[in-house]
Amino acid sequence: QVQLVESGGGLVQAGGSLRLSCAASGRTVSSYRMGWFRQAPGKEREFVAAFNRVGGRTYYADSVKGRFTMSRDNAKNTVYLQMNSLKAEDTAVYYCAADSGWGTGLASSEYEYWGQGTQVTVSS
Repeated sequence: QVQLVESGGGLVQAGGSLRLSCAASGRTVSSYRMGWFRQAPGKEREFVAAFNRVGGRTYYADSVKGRFTMSRDNAKNTVYLQMNSLKAEDTAVYYCAADSGWGTGLASSEYEYWGQGTQVTVSS
């Protein structure tokens, strides 16, 4: 099992930046595919970014490509989501997820473990 704790959310003006962290305990993040998802009020949870376990490839949603970067620090057992050029439509609760599966990890249904979420609010 793995426990995930997100941090780094907050209120930022449009065009600003935030870095979210997802600290894992129980097992190392290199043992899992890892993903970031977000959920805005009244909307479905949507994919943001993910590492898969084969080749270490990183995937991004089209809406964040070129603005968000997902990275991993195995020594700290932490995954990050650097968010730049934030827009009002990025406002959501952001969740970190982990799973030991081998797929691409683009769907929330693929993940077994979830953090509690961290709120990101972008003011326009």
